[in-house]
Amino acid sequence: MPGQSEHAPRFRALHQGAGPFVIPNVWDGGSAAIMQALGFEALATSSAACAATLGKLDGEVTREEALTHAGLIVSVSACPVAGDLENGFGHAPETVAETIRFAAAAGLAGGSIEDASGDPAAPIYEFEHAVDRVAAAAAEARRHGFVLTARAENFVHQRPDLDDTVRRLQAYERAGADVLFAPGLPDLAAVRTVCRALKKPVNFMVGIRGKSFTVRELAAAGVKRISLSTTLYRAAMTGLMAAAREVKDTGTFGYVDTLMRGDELAGYLEEQARAARAESVARTSGADQTARPDQPGGVSPGCARRSHSRNPGTAA
Repeated sequence: MPGQSEHAPRFRALHQGAGPFVIPNVWDGGSAAIMQALGFEALATSSAACAATLGKLDGEVTREEALTHAGLIVSVSACPVAGDLENGFGHAPETVAETIRFAAAAGLAGGSIEDASGDPAAPIYEFEHAVDRVAAAAAEARRHGFVLTARAENFVHQRPDLDDTVRRLQAYERAGADVLFAPGLPDLAAVRTVCRALKKPVNFMVGIRGKSFTVRELAAAGVKRISLSTTLYRAAMTGLMAAAREVKDTGTFGYVDTLMRGDELAGYLEEQARAARAESVARTSGADQTARPDQPGGVSPGCARRSHSRNPGTAA
């Protein structure tokens, strides 16, 4: 598969398009394979989904566990992968920089750092300390071409202060962050305010009821990247719950009639493995870093796609 040094420039370039791109958050090799088959051009991890796969709550996963999980996604993906790195797994700027170095070594093309402290009594880092953390992360990120996203967490920690959120994002931008992100913004007017206040790309997170706007609306507001947070994982778990309840409550198995066929799922996984082999051959033979799409076994510079893929624009 392409390495971090090939993935990072591709990931950075996606943020320079005329409109936003959608980055789905995946949680295992199967979900990564399906997203690639549908034509999404990059993938992301989710701290909450990662934690759930380990039977833990969000915030309980160690750095080693998070990066091992991210490494699995990277190992099966022909796409750039961005990591949800929470608050960098430590308070000190030096720890955050170390996390960026480890994330790049794990093959991640980018990742996000929050200004949430994890302390209920003081949930958001003091301004200057938060900026120092981003600056340290950015300095390390530049050494690897790593695309750093800095997150201002006010709105998801009961601090609905748009002025302070903008102030923080502007400071993180000056400190070297490549992408800015404020989850939980209350409306499109707030999204527009954030986008207009910044020069660098803005990420918007889908996932909060009543605050998940359309791709068209977010494009008009100035957003460049749209992440799906835990929504796909929760959609999968919603289906699991409905099927299990049918079995438990009624003793019927009607859910079987609407399932993806086993051979279809296997096809997605086979396509993913085929893309991995093609990339490996191209690299070891001294060919171009990615095989040309018109060559036998070649894959496009984006994610590998199955011939029957749906339009990713409608899927997103």
